[in-house]
Amino acid sequence: MITTNNLSKRYHTTQVLTIENLSIPKGQSFGLVGNNGAGKTTFFSLLLDLIKPSTGGITNNTILVHKSEAWKPFTSSFIDENFLIGYLTAEEYFYFIGDLRKQNKADIDDLINTFKDFFNDEILGKKKYLRDLSKGNQKKVGIVAALIGNPKVIILDEPFANLDPTTQIRLKQIIKTLTKQQDTTVLISSHDLTHVTDVCERIVVLEKGNIVKDLITNAETLKDLENHFSKQVII
Repeated sequence: MITTNNLSKRYHTTQVLTIENLSIPKGQSFGLVGNNGAGKTTFFSLLLDLIKPSTGGITNNTILVHKSEAWKPFTSSFIDENFLIGYLTAEEYFYFIGDLRKQNKADIDDLINTFKDFFNDEILGKKKYLRDLSKGNQKKVGIVAALIGNPKVIILDEPFANLDPTTQIRLKQIIKTLTKQQDTTVLISSHDLTHVTDVCERIVVLEKGNIVKDLITNAETLKDLENHFSKQVII
């Protein structure tokens, strides 16, 4: 579904990402972990054509993303609150995104009604602008908006940050349903090793823009990751 070919990104003389070959199949829950500056956000930005590669490129369902926009109708994302429109209410934002994705109001109402427990009676019907919501509630809106239109690829950057434990558990259920039942490819970047291990069937570790581990998740994966990052602790 998603592949890289000789992909790199350089800023002036600094190489920030080098991924020659990476293939993410359809329907996989894929986790990307690494310390700050490892290249996670750079990779997602390249995948979403927010920045241009220095060499090579990424294909999404055989479409080279920096050469064509044909991948956009089946791909969605939530990176941070900058993706939101602060002067809209949650409902207005959902209808706006729905219109972009050719969904009518009834379709959107049906979708958001299935996530009432996720919103925990703090968002819908409150007539609050998105800019006035807490960081956690802004994230809830952004994540659900990313599900509008049944995208086949969903990209989420730090989706568990700022969410309470109950919502984190519900989000894990949502992600697992997307990949197992709807055959959606979900890419997650996270600093939380426990959450990403719980929800992702495959995890790639980046260091200084390079892949240093590519793991199929099993009972030992969390310990493997903890050992890897504990070796980098300076005492």
